[in-house]
Amino acid sequence: MAEAELFYKQPPNPKEAPNSQQHQVSEWAAESEQKARSPQTQTSGQKQGGYSSATLDLAYQDVCRVMGEQGEQSQILTTKLNILFAVNVGLLTSLAISKLILVPSLLSFGEALGFLVSFTLLFNAFLPRQVAVSPNLDDQGFLERYLNLPPSEYRLKMIVNLVETYNINKQRLDDKSRSLTYAAYATIGLASLTILHLVLEYFDPTLRPGAY
Repeated sequence: MAEAELFYKQPPNPKEAPNSQQHQVSEWAAESEQKARSPQTQTSGQKQGGYSSATLDLAYQDVCRVMGEQGEQSQILTTKLNILFAVNVGLLTSLAISKLILVPSLLSFGEALGFLVSFTLLFNAFLPRQVAVSPNLDDQGFLERYLNLPPSEYRLKMIVNLVETYNINKQRLDDKSRSLTYAAYATIGLASLTILHLVLEYFDPTLRPGAY
């Protein structure tokens, strides 16, 4: 079975179970490995593992392109995180300067709860996650195992590794994206509540700090 050569920038969680996509990739890798070792395919110079060299080259280019798009998506999520964090800090600063959040009321309670929810979601998205990298260059036996392979079989194993790496990192990005989505909704609600509080404070002097 072709096993993915993955390297985690952080220690992997031993309790995390592989998802169904990873099982499918492993089964596909095992099938390709069996084809690669069959006498019929070993005698062919144009095909390896039942796949032509041209097909493997195209598949490798497509996988690399998708991996690049995944990296861009990660950068976009980081930018969204910075924007949402800046907006929440700005809202908190405006309420602290006006001291409206210090006046006991339903609005101030809702604002405090909104900030708690929003910052909790943002910090959850900010927390570092395991990032898989393939191939694992820390593995001393990597060169011995891979450099002795025929070019087509080497390319096939790299495709399997990159697909499994993509699936692992996709789960991390999905978790981060979900937290940012909820944080965005919380920020919109918090901004609406803050604007409402400022408008009511302008028309109702009893809501101003020191009115009592």
